[in-house]
Amino acid sequence: MKLFVSEGNPHCLKVLAALEISGVKCDVQHSNHEEKVVPFLSRPTLPVLHLPSGQFLFSPNAICQYLFEVSGKQTSKQSHQWLEWEATELQPALMHALHLVAVQGKTDSAKALEAPLSFLEQNLSKKTTAFLTAETAEVADIVLWAALYPAFLENGLKIGELKSTRSWFEGVGVLPACKASAQSVFKGKGLEALKGYLQKQPAPHGPQAQHKDSHIGSSGSPAESEDSDRVMTQEEIEAAAQIWNQKIDCQSRPERKHPILPEKGKRNVLITSALPYVNNVPHLGNIIGCVLSADVFARYGRQRGWNLLYICGTDEYGTATENKAREEGLTPQQICDKYHAIHTSIYKWFQIDFDFFGRTTTQRQTEIAQDIFWRLNERGFLQEDTVEQLRCESCERFLADRFVEGVCPFCQYPEARGDQCDKCGRLINAVELKEPQCKVCKQTPVIRCSKHLFLDLPKLEGSLEQWLERSFSTGDWTTNARNITRSWLRDGLKPRCITRDLQWGTPVPHPDFAGKVFYVWFDAPIGYLSITANYTDQWEKWWKNPQEVELYNFMAKDNVPFHSVVFPCSLLGAQDNYTLVNSLVATEYLNYEDTKFSKSRGVGVFGDMAKDTGIPSDVWRFYLLYLRPEGQDAAFSWADMALKNNSELLNNLGNFINRAGMFVSKFFEGVVPQVTLQEEDKRLLAQVGWELKQYIQLLDKVRIRDALKCILNISRHGNQYIQVNEPWKKIKGGDTDRQRAGTVTAVSVNMAVLLSAMLEPYMPTVSETIRAQLQAPPATSHVMLQGEGNFVCSLPAGHRIGTVSPLFQKLEAEQIESLKKRFGGQQSQTINQNNAAPKPSAPSAAVVPEAPVKADLELAKQLAAAVAEQGDKVRALKAQKAEKAVIGEEVAKLLELKKQLALAEGKNPEPSPQKGKKK
Repeated sequence: MKLFVSEGNPHCLKVLAALEISGVKCDVQHSNHEEKVVPFLSRPTLPVLHLPSGQFLFSPNAICQYLFEVSGKQTSKQSHQWLEWEATELQPALMHALHLVAVQGKTDSAKALEAPLSFLEQNLSKKTTAFLTAETAEVADIVLWAALYPAFLENGLKIGELKSTRSWFEGVGVLPACKASAQSVFKGKGLEALKGYLQKQPAPHGPQAQHKDSHIGSSGSPAESEDSDRVMTQEEIEAAAQIWNQKIDCQSRPERKHPILPEKGKRNVLITSALPYVNNVPHLGNIIGCVLSADVFARYGRQRGWNLLYICGTDEYGTATENKAREEGLTPQQICDKYHAIHTSIYKWFQIDFDFFGRTTTQRQTEIAQDIFWRLNERGFLQEDTVEQLRCESCERFLADRFVEGVCPFCQYPEARGDQCDKCGRLINAVELKEPQCKVCKQTPVIRCSKHLFLDLPKLEGSLEQWLERSFSTGDWTTNARNITRSWLRDGLKPRCITRDLQWGTPVPHPDFAGKVFYVWFDAPIGYLSITANYTDQWEKWWKNPQEVELYNFMAKDNVPFHSVVFPCSLLGAQDNYTLVNSLVATEYLNYEDTKFSKSRGVGVFGDMAKDTGIPSDVWRFYLLYLRPEGQDAAFSWADMALKNNSELLNNLGNFINRAGMFVSKFFEGVVPQVTLQEEDKRLLAQVGWELKQYIQLLDKVRIRDALKCILNISRHGNQYIQVNEPWKKIKGGDTDRQRAGTVTAVSVNMAVLLSAMLEPYMPTVSETIRAQLQAPPATSHVMLQGEGNFVCSLPAGHRIGTVSPLFQKLEAEQIESLKKRFGGQQSQTINQNNAAPKPSAPSAAVVPEAPVKADLELAKQLAAAVAEQGDKVRALKAQKAEKAVIGEEVAKLLELKKQLALAEGKNPEPSPQKGKKK
């Protein structure tokens, strides 16, 4: 890894300080401002981090964040927001101010910084920690300190007192890493050191009025904002115009022919999404975490011309299936058949484009799993041991881990499973649980002994670490996947049981273990192999070909250790040249409104319900991908879904595409007019081309949510372009005006074709509809996404379009409110089964117990946390000066929670003063 920096470049101060604090080993090379380090950028850019994989990072903030995360320091939500604010609001104003004072010699440059510095001062004056977001310096502290360093120099900008800001700034500045980095970049020359660098940069735009919209989020950090426009160089503008005029064949589109097999000389990509458990109907969180995210990447890869295979299927063995069969009066196989069909139907409606969707209850699964087992056994990677297990005498069987619940022995969480605690993430042996319960009959199980086989993970640990080091350095593992894997290794691997005393599963072939089956987390990942084997007899060309195949795994974070440690150890131990994962892509959790999805309580939208809402599947896809939980947990919200549909889809994206097509139909009789490019048009082409390149770079790195923003940015540019040029007025003018109207219309309708290409992975039906309405050539989406991206004129003058109609419909408030109630289940009730506020007509005595109330300590603990969380929410709303009605509603919820807490603690709650106001 090599870091390229230059003297006098203020951005290099950030990365050098971050490098020093993170302790990451990295070569530092000092370059001059004009040295071109990144080969595909049109102009020199520093700093640059050249990764071992050959990739380049050239955003200073991204480099800082990468260095912190590589060293094991995760970036908090608040830090993310501060980094966004620094890049979009502080940095443009700061560079403008520095250019004025250092290059132009003006003395009143500090005015440009008044708004962002005032905002920073307000936030710092309220903080309760030593640094921005914590008691120790995080990446946001380093980035903001380094950004402001030139302004706070003695000969810097005259920026006023700013007591809180200066105090924080000095606290960061005394860190040895910051002192050393400042000396390295500025050499004690003050602002004079920046002059050479700033003179070689394009003159920055003055700060816009965007600062007035800055507001504090619930965390007390700047809220997310849109990226500011990038200043295009003349070289970029001319290059974009040349690409626009290129003649490229857009008619022939590559066809998918099955079976898809690896080909020499091509990029062969194998994609899997975590196998959904067969007897659970997937909810929105399951869908975005696995199959939908993988589908976007697979569709994108096909557009890019990769030789790609996307497989998935239902995981069908285990006790859960046996129990479900017993509940419904069916055999396990019948249950699997029934729910496999349900899964297939759901994914079809969501337009998940698998190459093959299989299942694990097949002969191929038995053959491959048993082969891997024997290979592990022959090579000494299995060991026998007698283990204590929980057996339910009432149900007359040993209990699988998922059918035991109890108190976590580590964090005391009361609903820990028999294999893992969802709260602290620690692995648990079921017998370690305190107060265990059988989830089926609620009886207390007893401990019994049974002989089992274990995978000797400690013996494989060395091979695993060597492979992980290579995979981490060359692949695109998400930060959470890296951190979870490292935590397992840091704690030291232990032998892992691979057999269970069950009936419904892949049989263990060893005669000493007859009657046992393989444990699901040994058996289930082998399903990827067996499903591929059911797709093609030549499955080994994918799964025993690590030299020519790139493997991407998609999943939620709770599945990471089994895919990054347990399953790879099984394949490494088998010593049969298996393809191991190159990039493990894991999401955080998606919650529903303010709670968890629950099928039994009717809380949340599940896959089989989404199509009954009347909202098209493309809109569901868009919203789930827009809030994809990449860096932290996210929450589905009906109100937010309506907002994003009505603002981003209807008013932004749909509005632009519809207007572009309607102008062609109305003003030019359905025929694309001639184009005479002016400087403004070329600048737009360059801006759109830059967004396209960003989109490709982001999706290449599986940054699915961020890439979607590039699409919306392009349509935003398009709407502004139309608004400024007013073709509906110019079409009524003279020849020059009419020609201008034609150019704006033709450029806009070609932008619509590009948007259809970029939308294809996200909203396939909308993408196809746009192309059909515009009669676009079939291969446009393939051509435009080749290389670094090609925004070409795919609809030349004379091209006739089809009938144009609106792409999206407004989601009305009444419709959303109805859906919210429909899928709210019992979440509006109290945690103690009466969550709703009492009706106004109910007498106050109805909520005051007449007899002493028995305390429920566990419930009290949960309610105390809920009270604290709701209190934070109320305080945040007050800080944001939200509407009184909104605050009042949340205060009412808080008071009701406090009342419930008093009941749970065995106290008589005081009557709520706002009780009569509740609805």
